[in-house]
Order: sequence, then structure tokens, then C-alpha cells
Amino acid sequence: MRRICATKIVATLGPATSDSATIEALFKAGADVFRLNFSHGVHEDHKKRYDQLRALEAKTGRPIAILADLQGPKLRVGTFKAGSAKLVAGAMFRFDMDATPGDEGRAPLRHPEIFAALSPGQHLLVDDGKLRLEALETSPTHALCKVLVGGTISDRKGVNVPGTVLPISALTEKDRRDLDFALELGVDWIALSFVQRPDDMAEAKKLVQGRAGVCAKLEKPSAIERLEEIVELADAVMVARGDLGVEMPPEDVPALQKRIVRTARKLGRPVIVATQMLESMIEAPTPTRAEASDVATAVYDGADAVMLSAETASGKHPVEAVSMMERIIGRVERDPLYRPIMDADHSAPEATASDAITAAAAQVARTIKAAAIVTFTTSGSTALRAARERPEAPILCLTQNVRTARRLVLCWGTHTHVSDEFASFTKMVEKACEVAKAEGFADPGDTIAITAGVPFGTPGATNILRIAWIG
Repeated sequence: MRRICATKIVATLGPATSDSATIEALFKAGADVFRLNFSHGVHEDHKKRYDQLRALEAKTGRPIAILADLQGPKLRVGTFKAGSAKLVAGAMFRFDMDATPGDEGRAPLRHPEIFAALSPGQHLLVDDGKLRLEALETSPTHALCKVLVGGTISDRKGVNVPGTVLPISALTEKDRRDLDFALELGVDWIALSFVQRPDDMAEAKKLVQGRAGVCAKLEKPSAIERLEEIVELADAVMVARGDLGVEMPPEDVPALQKRIVRTARKLGRPVIVATQMLESMIEAPTPTRAEASDVATAVYDGADAVMLSAETASGKHPVEAVSMMERIIGRVERDPLYRPIMDADHSAPEATASDAITAAAAQVARTIKAAAIVTFTTSGSTALRAARERPEAPILCLTQNVRTARRLVLCWGTHTHVSDEFASFTKMVEKACEVAKAEGFADPGDTIAITAGVPFGTPGATNILRIAWIG
């Protein structure tokens, strides 16, 4: 199954998409990467979906990428005597470590790390920013606040402290258990929530030890302050716009999205744009025009993938949501404006042989109107370089490593194929022609551009560019 669209679709699985038939329908509609959200469900649920996806992979003969999204720390208020309380603007309100249920004057907040980082003048946001309070007096065990924006506060609502790096790891004990379980299953990507600093990425990568790619979810303003460092350490990044929009003014998020996408593309990291992309399709069979424009903007920016969350996990129209997203992507990529934008907005190659060969392959493919660029890769670095160029020709990636093939499914414009080992470069060229024809990329008489590294199997050693004709 060759995808026509270069931009990939990430679909979240959940109660609405738990049977094999629906998952297969999502795949056929255009989903390339499937997200297991560890904020919901139990391990047995995720294992069942993982097994269904691997069975689908075997049935279709196409590598499928599976992303395990860790929950991360959830900072929440405690409970209330009546289940909720009304906060009035201008009133005083106290958060403290006392577990006694709260009322209109106070609430338990059993997170010492918040009090440790809080100082007078800082704001606390409750329930995704619906309530806003200003800290007037702080200590290691409490904060006396003034209510700036009132409303109803109820049991276990989330708390955010914008503009503050909290002394807390991005990985809770639950996340560590989930991480071990996901890696044991064999997922291809781990999405790390609550990234505040480069150290969070370093900690996660040390635990993962190369068994999966690590995707940094950029949802905290503190992460944006050290964006390049975090992206450098990550294997991929996700623009988690919903959480960014809680701690930052909504008008700042579009510009941040563009900045993150551009940084990721410059550094050659796949980038996913996520959250509320087709939100109305949770209930409705079609999206709003604004949502269609939102998806299109991410595609014009050159994102590697766009993501559906509740639309496919619990929505009423999961297959239609994927199909709609695929149609929007296809329409943008056929737009005459799309190619000039891609050509104008990518970084110059680094001063290495591998980058020089890859940039040359994109230019050669354009000049001779090649049907495809074929890359041979062990680690995936050759295909990542090719994708960074955003070439006109599709990228056909051949690898002996099925884990590499699955991981590269996330990358823009990349179609992966698991192949056998090659005895010689001549055999490699023959295989490239054979697969390009069999997978529907090229017909007899077409040309393809081939990049590879000799000696074979040396990661990052792309040093050959060859033009071949399809017989």
C-alpha cells in the first residue's frame, strides 16, 4: 500500500477503535502511526491493541509505527467537602498540604514541589486555566492566593504554574512502569510528557537505551526557552498545543508552532503537530472550516505528521476523521504553492559527505524527474537526511532492520520496505529497481536516484549516489 501523501497521520486508539476491523479501516483510510495513550486504559488494553496492529502489519506487509505516550506528572488539587466550591474574583484562597477536603476558602494541594518553586506574584491556573489565582504569600507547605478569575473549582482538577520550572522529574513511578511495559511490548516510539529541560530528555533516553525513538512533547513554556537543546537530544518532537495554550496566551501558540516545526526541520528531527486538529469530529461527521485550515497550516509548514487524539480514540466518526485529514493533506500537497514553500524553507546541508550526497540526490531527482529517491539505511539516518530535504520525489527506504523500518514510518515522504542483506552494490541497485517497481513507485523506463553507504551496514556512511533505469 503506497501512500500518495507525504505528510503522515498519527491516530490515537481508544474505546472507539479497539477492534481489529476498525483499526484496519483507520490504516486503510490513511493512518500511518498509531498512538497508545497511557493516560487512559490498562496494560491489557494496550497489549491487545499492540497485538492487533502487529497482526495488521503481517497481513498487509507494511511496517506500522506504534507510539506509546506516557502520562507524565499530573498536578491536581485534592477533594472538596461538597465535591466543588465557588471561587469569587477578589477573594482570598489558600492551597496547603493538609489532606482535609476543601471549601470556599482553601483546598488541599499535595504537591510540595509546587510550593518549593512558588514565590509571591506568580500565578496558579486551575482546570486548564479556567480559574486563575495570584500567590501573595508562600511557604514550603502553603500558598495564600488572591482569586483573579473566579469560577467553580471541583475535585482533582489540574493545576499549572506558568513560567516556573518545577523541581520534578518528567517520569513518575507510573511512567516508569508504563515505559518498561511499552518497551517490552516492542513499541517504536516513546512520547515523553512534561519536558521542562534537556535533562528530562537525557534521563528518558538513558532508560530507553535505543530500544525505541524518544519523542519530546513540547507542552511547557520552560521547554521553549531551551528549545534547540531539547530538540537536539530528542529523536522526534510533538507540538502539544493544548497544554501550551494553558500556560501561554492563545495568541502565542501559532507562532510557537511555526518556530518548533522550523527548529525540528533544521535539526532533522521528525515533528508532529497535535491537539484539537479536528476536534468537532468527535461528534460531527465533518470538521469546521477553521479546523481544515488548521490542519492545512501544519502541512504547509512542513510538519512530518499531524495527529488525531479523541477524534479517533473516543469519537463517533474515527475512520471519517482519518479520511478527512488525508484529504486535507492531499489537497495541500497538490497546491502549486506547496512546492515553492518546501523548497524555500529548508536548511543548507551540513559539511559532511552524507549530507552532500543526500542534497545532491534531491537535486538530481528533480533534474531528471526521477520516480523516486531510494535510500539504503541501517540506522535510519540516511532516510532522515533525505526527508529533511523535502524532495519532490517520494523517498523509498530499504533496510534490513524491521525496527528501523517501523520507526521511519513517522518521517515525511518516507515509504519503508524491509529487505534482505546484499552481497554487492550491483545486487543493491537491482533490488532498488525491483522494489520501486513492485511498490508502485516506478514503471519500466523510469529513472530512480539511489543513495547508499559503502561498506554496507555502517550507520551514517552515505557516500554513493547512483542513477538507475527501471527495466
